[in-house]
Amino acid sequence: MTVTIVGSQLGDEGKGGIVDVYGEAADVVVRYQGGDNAGHTVVHEGEKYKLSLVPSGAVRGKVGVLGNGCVVNPETLFSELDTLREQGLTPDVRVAERAHAILPYHRVLDGIEEAEKEDLAAGTTGRGIGPTYEDKAGRRGVRIGDLLDPEVLRERLEYVVPQKRALVENVFGHDPDDEQFEGAFDIDALYEQYREYGERLADNGMAVNASAFLAAQREAGKNVMFEGAQGTSLDIDHGSYPYVTSSNPTAGGAAVGGGVGPTVVGQGEIVGIVKGYLSRVGTGPMPTELGFVEGQTPEDGGDTSDEAEELAKFIRDEGGEYGTVTGRPRRVGWLDMPMLRHAANVNGFTGLAVNHLDVLAGLDEVQVGHSYTLDTTEQSSASNQNATRSDDGEEILTMPATTEKWARCEANLRTFDGWADPDWTEVAAEGYDALPENAKAYLEYIADELETPIYVVGVGPGREDTVIVESVWD
Repeated sequence: MTVTIVGSQLGDEGKGGIVDVYGEAADVVVRYQGGDNAGHTVVHEGEKYKLSLVPSGAVRGKVGVLGNGCVVNPETLFSELDTLREQGLTPDVRVAERAHAILPYHRVLDGIEEAEKEDLAAGTTGRGIGPTYEDKAGRRGVRIGDLLDPEVLRERLEYVVPQKRALVENVFGHDPDDEQFEGAFDIDALYEQYREYGERLADNGMAVNASAFLAAQREAGKNVMFEGAQGTSLDIDHGSYPYVTSSNPTAGGAAVGGGVGPTVVGQGEIVGIVKGYLSRVGTGPMPTELGFVEGQTPEDGGDTSDEAEELAKFIRDEGGEYGTVTGRPRRVGWLDMPMLRHAANVNGFTGLAVNHLDVLAGLDEVQVGHSYTLDTTEQSSASNQNATRSDDGEEILTMPATTEKWARCEANLRTFDGWADPDWTEVAAEGYDALPENAKAYLEYIADELETPIYVVGVGPGREDTVIVESVWD
């Protein structure tokens, strides 16, 4: 059986925690896209494990697979594995030979290109993710399998590195041999470094034909969980382009990036992870945004009233919505139902996990962006066949296809009575019926609107702070 875990919003929905909750019955956990730009924090027996590349199932002692849809920085991979071992774990991680390797020049170019993009900047992490996917599509990438064959590795580098040197020098005006780039454009240095990575992968039996490996696991009756990074609205095809990642976090990406057929994913469970409110890092539209974050919120975005700013601070403080390294506040807002309806459409959720419900406890009322009103000044009223008309413009129930239209959307809010702040550990132990009645009304609204049942409710950071309504493995 398979279970696919998908972020339904803008990332940071708590996917790693749900993988951990359901991970006990999983035998294999597969990351199917992204790279070390995706952070997961898993709390196990009071210990925090911070993962950016290793599948979350490693905390449970499961076999982890980085699928062919991933881009892999070997340095990050081995560093995380070493750290997990220092924390007393024995991670077993395999890497698809068809996955692409992130090289130092990808990270350098990521920073240079992001600075050049200015207004089109997508808020990159600078980890080289986008440039690596560009090389993959351009058929000039270096794959994990290439690291295992020194002759092939040398051939690949001799083909691609001169192109990167020319790009840095002739387009961006930098000296590729500058000390600040630390040999990122030096063929010999790259060859030695990545040949050694290849030897370590081979010595540890980590490199696999992922498609064949997973087929064998399924034939042996193993339970396989697919773990997505980022979220649906960051999907390169289905997200708020160009403010997106370079891969497909949606459920379809699990088939392509894991090396299995679409029926394998479709016949299993597909669980959409929902944060009980909305958060965002970086710029781009956010119709339900509360407050204003300098350098991230568009000039004409956000609700800057005193009440909204106070609510935004409350949610940030309760939810820990600050950058782990920088301490910068993240953008926050009410739950956005048009975004979730879009996610349900493109993923085909069979169940939902709603996290951070405890963060909203104590508020007198909780609001939800139920629909949008779209300024139709420059848009034909026939553009959305599911739309209904209102005096103020066009009311729509799902995200527009273009980011420009989304930026012209105003959220139509619905108000729910708030709920008290009980002992959430006790609530989790007693089950769904122990949730505050108003919180259950909020959850049932979400389930009804998406026509998808609630499987899990997260009411705290740990596995023990989770209300499990439905077991996905039955």
